Amino acid sequence: MKKVLFLSGLLMLIFTQNGHAQDKLKNMPGYDQYSKMAPQLRGSVDYGTISAKWADDGSSFQYVKDGKLWKYDVKKKTTEDLGTPPRPERRSWNRPARGRQYASAEAPNGQLKAFHKDRNMYISNADGSNVQAITTDGNMENKMKYGIATWVYGEELGQNTAMWWSPDSKKVAFYRFNEQGAKQYYVLLDQLKMYDSLEVMSYPKVGEPNLPVDLMVYDLETKKTTLLDTRGGKSFEDGPLGTYLYGVEWTPDGSELLFHSTNRKQDIMELRAADPVTGKSRTVVREEWLPSFTKNTPEMRWLEDGKRFIWASERTGFNNYYLYNVDGTLEATITNHPFEVANIVMVDEKKEQLYYMARSGENHMKMQLHRVGLDGKKDTRMTDPAYNHSVSLSPDGKYFIDIQQTHNIAPFTNLVDSKGKVIAELAKSDMTKFNELGFKTVEAFTFTAADGKTELHGLLHFPSNFDPNKKYPLILANYGGPATNEFRETFTMPSSLTEYGFLVVDVDGRNVRGRGKRMLDEIYGKLGQVEMDDFAEGIKSLYDRPYFDKNRVGVYGTSYGGTTSATCLLRHPDVFHAAVVNSAVTDWRYYDNIYTERYMNLLENNLEGYEKFSLMNQADQLEGEIMIFFGTSDNNVHPQNSLAFINALQKAGKSFEMQIGPDQGHTALDSRRMMEFFIEHLVMKNGMALDLKR
Repeated sequence: MKKVLFLSGLLMLIFTQNGHAQDKLKNMPGYDQYSKMAPQLRGSVDYGTISAKWADDGSSFQYVKDGKLWKYDVKKKTTEDLGTPPRPERRSWNRPARGRQYASAEAPNGQLKAFHKDRNMYISNADGSNVQAITTDGNMENKMKYGIATWVYGEELGQNTAMWWSPDSKKVAFYRFNEQGAKQYYVLLDQLKMYDSLEVMSYPKVGEPNLPVDLMVYDLETKKTTLLDTRGGKSFEDGPLGTYLYGVEWTPDGSELLFHSTNRKQDIMELRAADPVTGKSRTVVREEWLPSFTKNTPEMRWLEDGKRFIWASERTGFNNYYLYNVDGTLEATITNHPFEVANIVMVDEKKEQLYYMARSGENHMKMQLHRVGLDGKKDTRMTDPAYNHSVSLSPDGKYFIDIQQTHNIAPFTNLVDSKGKVIAELAKSDMTKFNELGFKTVEAFTFTAADGKTELHGLLHFPSNFDPNKKYPLILANYGGPATNEFRETFTMPSSLTEYGFLVVDVDGRNVRGRGKRMLDEIYGKLGQVEMDDFAEGIKSLYDRPYFDKNRVGVYGTSYGGTTSATCLLRHPDVFHAAVVNSAVTDWRYYDNIYTERYMNLLENNLEGYEKFSLMNQADQLEGEIMIFFGTSDNNVHPQNSLAFINALQKAGKSFEMQIGPDQGHTALDSRRMMEFFIEHLVMKNGMALDLKR
């Protein structure tokens, strides 16, 4: 067993680069089996799914299968071979980098564009001619900037644009941020070049001041710019409603600009509407969830009249749908379920009906199609609760294409009518090769959370040559962040990592998405505690399986998954014995305030929670083996997280291993190096690692 011991004045850096095979792995147990089987896994199932395009009248649909274009006539129940499908158009994905905003926005009429340059806003013709400045006072001296947001707004509030054209192309709304006095973070770039460079970003961390933000509207006809009153006549204050402004869009008729406004704690959120001429704004919908936080951007769907919209809310403790008028009137409670609605499929306005997906199957991951009147009456589930469904509804609502599957049943596709009757079987997965190669479907299991009462779910993956009479080490592969899912009911291929001779497991905690607001509230203010204890219970629930060696358990993940890995190892050394920690947050005070304070509360309200989580405060508890990886140019989870953790481990006199990604960002260790680490520490014994030939 090889360890890297960091002593004062000694730092051994092991650099890795993706794409190069690790020199010891090929001589390790399990490598030959992995090399033989893993490449065959991906193509071992011919999936029975189709992506269909309905005719406008709903009489037929077209889809591609087996390299051919097919047309299905619903009335005749016949399939016609249309020959070779047309080549799909190549899409140009010119999206901004993660956390960034588009530098320009084209007007709906296609004749104009707005753009940001040198901290100011401009308008020009679509071809770039006839440039006119909308603002001129943005500069580095006063730190004012227009038409652009911040990395945190992009990452946490989904703002990939900072300018919005009205539907008639006569007005354009845009952000104004004031970075005066804002604390900035410096990310080192280009360290592999002769001279490095810096990325300088305003990145408010937990407890630090937010940037004052405003919304403005420029009127192309009057040449006037209006500052919107987003805070009831008050200027920016870091804390109350108006701390964050986002989710900006125009009403369909362009008469008002809509935006979301939240307080810093994010337990109150308002959808507001502003008059672009007077600047005055009003509340349309107000959401509160004082025990923790509200959903920042609920699902919203406009109806054809441009005055009414469907709004999703967790106000009952479960996500449900409501019908609102833009004047703020609640016209109807469309659903009132003790389970979560998931997404709108279609609105049939002639019949005043809503089609939507909901988590009303045998478990919360088995999505079901529902139909309900916009008045909330006659809610009907239209699909089989034993399966997870994804659907494509005909324009007239008479039929839907239904892809059904579970975690261990490969997808099959049927044409179904509005009464639930199967009209035709369109496609079925072929598992022949999968079975001939000996691959095993994953197993779902349930266990009890650390609270002693909540039932949770997991998935267990087996190698193709699984022998129940042998003992296997196990690896937990979790992300683990708030409102995420490890257990799923889409067909799940076994992890290729099992072919090294491991069991692999995915485990949900009370961080799970889709089981209601109150369950998620149990992790509020306690990130790194409640969910980690649940993950440990998930592993313990497997102890009675004779083929599981409970003394050889690893865990790995990236970003929040890296945090999960390190925390599990430190908090539960009796359960976890080795961890690969990629790009991990090691102290929530080092991460951005929008994400962190949403789930951890404000620092002044929950200092104890922040202190309990800090990995630096737990470094002296390290008992197992740990590999730390981070990229030197990570502008998301900054390198200071890993460096502070390394420093704490050094001070505690702990042995650990580390790899660095030079000029890499928010990423992970090469999987082959990861498996080399796990095989050394969980498989090889009695000094075998020292005998390996490089």
